[in-house]
Order: sequence, then structure tokens, then C-alpha cells
Amino acid sequence: MSLDFLITSIIIILLPGTGVLYTIAIGLSKGFKGSIAAAFGCTLGIVPSAFASIIGLAALFHTSALTFQIIKYLGVAYLLFMAWKILKNNSLLSVKAELQDTNTKKIVLHGALINVLNPKLSFFFLAFLPQFTSITTQNPIALFVVQALVFMGLTFLVFVLYGASASLAQKYIISKPKIQKWMQNSFAVAFGLLSVKLALSEK
Repeated sequence: MSLDFLITSIIIILLPGTGVLYTIAIGLSKGFKGSIAAAFGCTLGIVPSAFASIIGLAALFHTSALTFQIIKYLGVAYLLFMAWKILKNNSLLSVKAELQDTNTKKIVLHGALINVLNPKLSFFFLAFLPQFTSITTQNPIALFVVQALVFMGLTFLVFVLYGASASLAQKYIISKPKIQKWMQNSFAVAFGLLSVKLALSEK
């Protein structure tokens, strides 16, 4: 495992995306425990993309426009659903002084689906992992698996840090109803914009 791989992975993971956005939102609304569940769900959602890339299924997406489009628009629809749910259902990102029990399974599920329904992840792993593999490697598949597992572990740790930082601001937000409303609208708009970005993405 090269140092370049670890540094590059951390930089990529730190870049804000749907997973980071979701984890921060849950950290702000449900606290540290909820953010851990969100981070775990987002990390779990990476598994199908990493697995598909390693066994070569991602290559199919490059040759099958229909497959790519189907998965892409499922992702678009889900992001729009998240935006609508944030706006209409205050329970998803509600922040209250008396915190209700966190629905861990639901948080994990939403986090996982955000990444599972993002076909760009398969392309990312297909392009990313081979860059840190020597042509002389005797068992590249095994190395790809290790690299994917390390990337997932780093993702979980970084997302937990994002969620922990967000949860620290929770008490401040609880005392500011206007900030709660602004936060709710901002996350809804952000998910909506991410859906547009995914819809306009090409191979």
C-alpha cells in the first residue's frame, strides 16, 4: 500500500459530495450517534461499486449506455426524493431540544442508497485503483480488494469526523429556529442541485 494512494484517497474523500452532505445533515439533526450511522451507511453503499469495478462489471457500463442511464436516473430520482423529504418531512432533519430515538436502520439505509444509486462511483474505482497498481503485480485483484477496503475504512473515519464536527453545532442550532429552517432549505436545495448534476453527467 503506497503513501501516494493513502494521501490521494484522503483528499478525494474530503471533497464534499452527497455522502458528506448527508452525514453532516444527520450530525446536525440527530447528533453524533446518528452521524456514525450515516457514515456507516454511506461507506456500505460503496461496496457494490467497488465490487463491480473489481470484477469488471463497471466496464459494461462503458459499453452499455442503457445500463448507465437506468442507474443514473434511479440515482437522480432518489436525490430528488431526499430533497422533497427534507422539505416536507421535518422528521428527517429535525433538530429538537429533546432528541428522539435515532432510527439507525433508516439512516443507514438512506446513506447506503445514496451511494448505491450513483453509477459514477463504479467509474471512479475503475479509473482510480489501477493508478496505484504496478504492471508487475502478481495478484492485482487481491491488491484491488485491499485498496478498496482501505478506501472504505478511510471514508468511514473521515465521514465520522465530519459528522462529529456537525453534531457539536447541534445545541447552537436548537436555540435558533430560523437557522433550523435555513439549514433544512439549504440541504434540500443542495440535494436538488446534486440530482441535476448527476442527471447532466455523461460517461
